[in-house]
Amino acid sequence: MATKTKGTVFEQALERLEKIVEELQASELPLEARLKRFEEGVALVRECKKSLDTAAKKVEVLIKSSGGKVETRLFDEVRQRLRETGSGEYEAKEETTD
Repeated sequence: MATKTKGTVFEQALERLEKIVEELQASELPLEARLKRFEEGVALVRECKKSLDTAAKKVEVLIKSSGGKVETRLFDEVRQRLRETGSGEYEAKEETTD
């Protein structure tokens, strides 16, 4: 039996969360089923957040271990851009200099 990597678990949780959102938006479920889906969704969001937080810490450790200055802003910027695009694709903003 193949073992799942954390990335795979994260991706599966994200896919399930997307399906739950679609089911809830379809509004064809009875209230009790909607509540169960919502509870499942909340648990999945927490699981995904934990995975992202762990990844952010690993990035910080890698930066520190390479002798670089820790700049958590970069990871947070990427995460924010992913949220803004809503597509899961990172779109870099043009940097302007003063």
